Amino acid sequence: MARRKPKTRLPLAVMAAVALMSTIAATGAPATGAPAAGAGPDKPTIRYTEYGIPHIIASNWEGLGEGYGYAAAKDNICTLADTYLMVNAQRSRYLGADGKASPGQNQNSTTNLNSDLYFQRINDNRVVERLIDQPAPNGPEPEVKEGIRGYVQGYNRYLAETGVNNISDPACRGAAWVRPITELDVYRHAHAEIIMGSADPLLDGEVNAAPPGASATAAPPGAPQPAVSPEETATKIREAMAASRQQGSMGSNALAIGSQGVSGGTSMLLANPHFPWQGKNRMWQSQLTIPGRINVSGASLLGLPAVNIGHTDDVAWSHTVATVAPFGLFDVQVDPLHPTNYLVDGTWQPMTSQQVGVDVLNPDGSVGRVARTMWSTRYGPITTSMQGVPLPWVVSAHAVRDANMDNLRALNTWFHLDQAKDVNDVVNTLETTEGVPFFNTVASDRKGNALYADIQATPNITDAHAQSCLTMTGQVLFNQQLRLPNVPPISIFDGKRSECDWPNDPNAVAPGLLDPHKQPRLIRSDFVGNANDSAWLANPEQPLSFPRVMGDTAAPRSLRTQELILTAQNRINGTDGLAGRGFTPENMRQLLFADNSRAAALALNATVSMCQSVPFGLVLVDGNLVNVSEACPVLAAWKDHKYTADSRGSWLFENFWAYLSNGQAIEKLPWRVPFDPKDPVHTPNSLDPGSSAVRDALARAVLALRNAGIALNAPLSDVQKITRNGEQIPIHGSIHELGVLNVVTPGMVDGKLDIVFGSSFIQQTQFTADGPPQSSSVLAYSQSANPNSPHYSDQTKLFSAGGWVTERFTEDQIAASPALEVKVLD
Repeated sequence: MARRKPKTRLPLAVMAAVALMSTIAATGAPATGAPAAGAGPDKPTIRYTEYGIPHIIASNWEGLGEGYGYAAAKDNICTLADTYLMVNAQRSRYLGADGKASPGQNQNSTTNLNSDLYFQRINDNRVVERLIDQPAPNGPEPEVKEGIRGYVQGYNRYLAETGVNNISDPACRGAAWVRPITELDVYRHAHAEIIMGSADPLLDGEVNAAPPGASATAAPPGAPQPAVSPEETATKIREAMAASRQQGSMGSNALAIGSQGVSGGTSMLLANPHFPWQGKNRMWQSQLTIPGRINVSGASLLGLPAVNIGHTDDVAWSHTVATVAPFGLFDVQVDPLHPTNYLVDGTWQPMTSQQVGVDVLNPDGSVGRVARTMWSTRYGPITTSMQGVPLPWVVSAHAVRDANMDNLRALNTWFHLDQAKDVNDVVNTLETTEGVPFFNTVASDRKGNALYADIQATPNITDAHAQSCLTMTGQVLFNQQLRLPNVPPISIFDGKRSECDWPNDPNAVAPGLLDPHKQPRLIRSDFVGNANDSAWLANPEQPLSFPRVMGDTAAPRSLRTQELILTAQNRINGTDGLAGRGFTPENMRQLLFADNSRAAALALNATVSMCQSVPFGLVLVDGNLVNVSEACPVLAAWKDHKYTADSRGSWLFENFWAYLSNGQAIEKLPWRVPFDPKDPVHTPNSLDPGSSAVRDALARAVLALRNAGIALNAPLSDVQKITRNGEQIPIHGSIHELGVLNVVTPGMVDGKLDIVFGSSFIQQTQFTADGPPQSSSVLAYSQSANPNSPHYSDQTKLFSAGGWVTERFTEDQIAASPALEVKVLD
């Protein structure tokens, strides 16, 4: 009797994929588009393609959230658990009081203890719980609640399957603080991200605020502060804010190209957020699909179960950090005999006090308790510092009002953006939710439109209201009489007058917010863009106007903004040296990774001329006699002005520019041609080669490189690199101040050289008249923070090489992936 031939047994992943594709095909879904309505699998399903990118499909919102939660935990369980520890005010309990609250994220991060006290106060006041209970738009929409419910199930499922003691990431393996989460944890995390724009500069001042002569049981009173002028205080605040943003914060570029600016297709979008490379603000990539309801691909801040930056079938959008301060201060006069009483409308009112306590791990392993008394006014909590600059509580005190403290609306904002069909949908979402916390929105659609919109949760401060109520210090800060880069107009109002509080507008979604219809937006068919300057020059052909609270007009733009505008104009006009006119996916990617420096284009020739004219090549600076002659040919040979890995002379110029600019606004440098508001993209220009500041900056740069043992002509790859599992990976790009679009900011993280922040999730998307969107992306620091993950550095290496991942968006494209792995959450 003949033996029967054994059946071939397919791998489980392939079997699941075949079954899923059969289900989709049976519903009549188009072969090249999104699955048809009702085609979702019975169980949430995660399809992993190249570089570990998850494509999550489900039949309902809860299932979609479950898939997202499971996949996010698989890649980044330790980062997420650390975040939940923070928002539940337990970092001191498990990690000690003195550690950094956000290790590696920001060089100015607060301590665990201060972070815990800040969040414990919010938790004691049930701020987030009250917001959850509100109806939409102020509370989460029902579908958002379903998605978060599913996210919790997915996260907890992964943790249960793996076990705390078997987590592969050594950062939290076996840690007592890794635990199952609740829906409240997720909402608290979302709220913490939304209030970040005010918490970062003001947190320490709020938890340490104490009246003069406070007892030792409260926060210790600060040392007496000498009297300073309003100009001095304003200058210190602006310098501190600017330094903080430069040292490790966030920024972005976004460029939308309409039908008149593309070569082939109907529109394009470049999303280039500059976010931290470590900690809770890492971005994470995914595709989320409920057939017939939602099909969106992009990235989100890790742990927020929605796409924050990405594209649907018909719209692509990105966010950039805006020039709106999402908070304001109120200067309240206090009673010198009873400094917790303050004057409003001629009547003394008592501040409210609140005792806030947290558990703290002592050095001997025992757990103690630390309590603080915190103080509040009708405007909000008292703070005694902003970004480390003292605001002494003496004859007056400063209270904080935060435009985002009652904002969970951002969850609804992203829920609707994830389903947008054109830029009008985007505008309608922004206006009806007013949930965007401190971002611009830039978008393009299949119809050929390019949109810029700065519609967000903005304090309702009209120009007239500001001029009526600003204190002397507030006038300097708000009107930017001492302009510094990357610092928004900050209001300090007279708290003695109740009329100076932010008024309510009937057209705003929430009390104290500016009417969204008064906030700037622009739709064009050529291009719009933003690189963290104000809305004024979203497109230079159509300058925008808006209330002063949203930023400046007729003022110098950063070199990065100039570079973005010139890149768009020159490509559309065909004057950039590349073939043809208009943007294609290929040249858009090429232009971003060209790593051109606007600063070098403006100043390199003058710098070389100065260098060659120095007598005997010798410069006396800071007590050192420095020979700069070796630098002259190095800089002269760096003709392409690029910060690619193999560029020589770029690192020398970066150090020179850092010494020359030293945190100053661009217009303060020694230019021969000053800023002209009639030509804001090309002025100021012509660096003065005879300036002693230029000469001394070069000498300092040469001395610094020699002291560090770095050759003046060293390629960028020798000095700007990171180490992942023992392998050194060179990183191209450079700092914001040099006017390089691909921002990369190196710094020390846990005692090692790394990238602090910069290009993170980069996505380029093209729409055509029909067919699916064509998109490419790269997540610069890769999907996982776990050094034992296969996706810990794979996209980092791709980014290093200037490569991109071709997106798989349709079901056919996903099924065709040679790396396909399928996980069904049955």
